Amino acid sequence: MMEIESPFKEIVDEIQELGGDAIKYCYQCGKCDTVCPWNKVTNFSMRKLIRESTFGITEIELEETWRCTTCGKCVDNCPREVRQIDDVVALRRMATGYGVSNELLKPVRSATASLSAEGNPFVQDRDKRADWAKEPGVQLFTEEMDILYFPGCLPSYDIRLKQLALATATILNKAGVNFGILGVEENCCGESIRKVGNEDLFKRLAKDNIKTFIEKGVKRILVNSPHCYHTFKNEYPEFNVHFEIVHITQYLCELIKEGRLEISKEFAKKVTYHDPCYLGRHNNIYDEPRELLKEIPGLELIEMLETRENSLCCGMGGGRIWIDTDMEERFSNIRIEEAVSLGAEILVTACPYCIVGLEESRLGLGYEDVIQVKDITEILQEVI
Repeated sequence: MMEIESPFKEIVDEIQELGGDAIKYCYQCGKCDTVCPWNKVTNFSMRKLIRESTFGITEIELEETWRCTTCGKCVDNCPREVRQIDDVVALRRMATGYGVSNELLKPVRSATASLSAEGNPFVQDRDKRADWAKEPGVQLFTEEMDILYFPGCLPSYDIRLKQLALATATILNKAGVNFGILGVEENCCGESIRKVGNEDLFKRLAKDNIKTFIEKGVKRILVNSPHCYHTFKNEYPEFNVHFEIVHITQYLCELIKEGRLEISKEFAKKVTYHDPCYLGRHNNIYDEPRELLKEIPGLELIEMLETRENSLCCGMGGGRIWIDTDMEERFSNIRIEEAVSLGAEILVTACPYCIVGLEESRLGLGYEDVIQVKDITEILQEVI
């Protein structure tokens, strides 16, 4: 294998050791730039970032290092199998190791401190994590239960996203599912903090969760968030553990097929579905959400132009959930505009992060009376 010749070889070696080994395969075709959603709203060159990394001349403190949402489009389309996400995360790990700090990363520092102290990124008390569960009477998980429901941070704390957790609990109760939650013992899965480069904190959160899962006798874990799904399914096995991970769309299809959940009402609306990056491109779950929507009488499903493996990122992945993005640079604006142009009354998705981005754009663009943004569980709750 050809060695990279660079006057900054030590830096190149460090990037590769931190997970960016695939930079050496890049031959500068520019395909990553053509598919990157950033280039729909501003000028950004993933190719330039990777090229600079290849020769060890990247400036890790610049905003460009923190733009990538890890949507996966570049990885899927790269003819040389350069894993750009790994390369970007390696740069961010380097930045974290060197204590790089700027105004852009101020919210990340706050999230980091809160994750360390309270197990969530929102500077909220750990004791309040399960407050949402009091109304539907959700119990704490015990070993004889079939399912551990892991709502995650946003549905546990965010006022809007708590509706996802409540809808999920309502559906599970209706289907007679024997499930419980961890309550105050639940920690953030660690996905986003890993993507911004804090590997040590990710490992701490992961090990705490794994320890709890094992002690509680957890075997099957149900999640709303594709980010939790991806991390539990694809990254926690790095610690030599394997749990069965099920996304809510998969589980709802299972309940309907088994006859445990019956759709009894019509939903006469025009609906378009947004594929979350971490559910679709990263984990190939495209069919189940659509199967659920097609089961609902009266619902008209309209597909957007960029859908399934070509779905446009909402902009909230890769730690961008914590970083403020100028209104004119939000990918979610494009998504809302397209949904409106199709005549959709509801833009439905299956990811808390996506709902955050899409709701902000819906309100920011003044479409609050034109279109609604809903999670798929919120629609299912209405028709059972």
